[in-house]
Amino acid sequence: MQPSALPRPVVERESPIAEVPNRSEHHSGGISWAAVIGGAFVSASLALILLSLGTGLGFSSVSPWANAGASRSTISGMAIGWLILTQIIAFAMGGYLAGRLRTKWVHIHTDEVYFRDTAHGFLVWAVGMVITAAFLTSAAAMFAGGVAQRGGTANAADTRGEAGTLNPNAYFVDMLLRSNGAVAERNDTAERGEVERIFGHGLKSGAIPPADQTYLDQMVSARTGISPADSQKRVSDVFGQAQQAADEARRAFAHLSLWLFVALLCGAFCASYAGTIGGRQRDHVTTI
Repeated sequence: MQPSALPRPVVERESPIAEVPNRSEHHSGGISWAAVIGGAFVSASLALILLSLGTGLGFSSVSPWANAGASRSTISGMAIGWLILTQIIAFAMGGYLAGRLRTKWVHIHTDEVYFRDTAHGFLVWAVGMVITAAFLTSAAAMFAGGVAQRGGTANAADTRGEAGTLNPNAYFVDMLLRSNGAVAERNDTAERGEVERIFGHGLKSGAIPPADQTYLDQMVSARTGISPADSQKRVSDVFGQAQQAADEARRAFAHLSLWLFVALLCGAFCASYAGTIGGRQRDHVTTI
């Protein structure tokens, strides 16, 4: 009989633990510039399309005839509302696309992902505003160059030309130098330019200096053939109308600037928020 084999000690071996690699995403940038630039171009294009649509609707609702078409206050309200709506739609779409198309971050905390998505939307708004501003500035420069060239050509054919219509005080100068028929009208460009400069200086300082007031009274009296008292009254009345027009233009510009600030702020907020929505939907996409 063979001796029974002694039992061998059982050595417990530790099962290999699958180590999860600690992947660090510091090597990858926190901004997906491709998604940001793509969303910015989409926002700028959509904003220009909506702006063209709003311009067409606005011109179709106005009329040069009295009691026809929408009133001035209605047009202003519609323009402001459409401007705000344009910013909301355009930049919300761009921010959503940037958030949806950006690189998915795996080992990033949820709060950091939310911040980065918000930053992507805000960057879409910023880049889109730069693109839109550059396009509008270029278009305005081309338009101004064409108008100046056309005005110079007309001025070469006529000493009075169309160049005077570019000056906002040209109409008031026409009112000031309008003849009563007793004196033949003259096309004196130097004289008109002098009156425009006096009016411009008076509007800037708030009143016409006494020396310029006397000079204008004498010029209007000699140019139009009216009495010195009537010329003095005409100068005062016309300058008062010019002041009123300048004040209305100032208020309108301030009103437009404030509403433009509100519209741009709405665009920035919507782009940032839409970026978080797009990023959240991007993270919930199931990989097959």
